[in-house]
Amino acid sequence: MDRLLTVEQVAEVLGTGVRFPRRLIEERRITFVKVGRHVRIPESALSAYVAERTVQPVTVQRGALRRVA
Repeated sequence: MDRLLTVEQVAEVLGTGVRFPRRLIEERRITFVKVGRHVRIPESALSAYVAERTVQPVTVQRGALRRVA
């Protein structure tokens, strides 16, 4: 079973304030679990969210870019 994280823990992992994960929950852009009146986010959902939004670097071959003069 996944570890369930609080909104504060998610904010710390993402390096944001608590408003950002709360907005993700409100807009249903991340999977969450309601435990009574508390909201928890599974670690796997947070990992999936980060993986989906990870941008890979572009490798440019030397000479591929031309100067415009």
